[in-house]
Amino acid sequence: MSNLGAQRSRANDGFTMLEILIAVGLIVILAGVAVPYMNKTLRYMRLTGAARSVANGIQDAKLRSAAKFTRARLFVDTSANTFHLEILDTSVTPAHWTVDGGTTYLPSGVTFGFGPVTSPPVNTQPAIDQAPVCNDDNGNVIGNTGCILFNSRGIPVLDSQALGFPPTNLDGLYLTDGSEVYGVIVLPTGFIGTWHTPSAHKAAWVIS
Repeated sequence: MSNLGAQRSRANDGFTMLEILIAVGLIVILAGVAVPYMNKTLRYMRLTGAARSVANGIQDAKLRSAAKFTRARLFVDTSANTFHLEILDTSVTPAHWTVDGGTTYLPSGVTFGFGPVTSPPVNTQPAIDQAPVCNDDNGNVIGNTGCILFNSRGIPVLDSQALGFPPTNLDGLYLTDGSEVYGVIVLPTGFIGTWHTPSAHKAAWVIS
């Protein structure tokens, strides 16, 4: 009985200092391994989520142009890192771009840009660049913007009345978090694709 009582007494004493130090050390080691992995995962989720949001915005503009039988565009503010949908109201003179829905902000750490990457995905744009700048109701350029414009048939077109709003292969929006670059490209056929590459001078684009 005396031995059993001694064992119960030691069990009730709790953890020794050595045991606590070992447990703390294991927690620190695990945290050192897990935290960088979690940060990388969160960055990946923010960037891929932003790319999907931009692609959905472009798709929405394409669908709305056909549904409303007018021009529609995704308006991007590259300095504020925001975008929104606009529909051309032709019932007034001059025709007026009206905002449709709210403004979407890119997640923290994600910006419009392509860093050191110097070439677009194969068979997309002739040269890597954000979509052409937006014009206001009077045809004046709006600085620090990019617009992907669709005509009433859902075809991506260049915002040039003088040229008759011709189909274009210049439409692309690039996003980066500094380590990876995502490109959402609209082909002249209207196909919307998303590619990604490490943020490096020599691109290695892979379609998402």
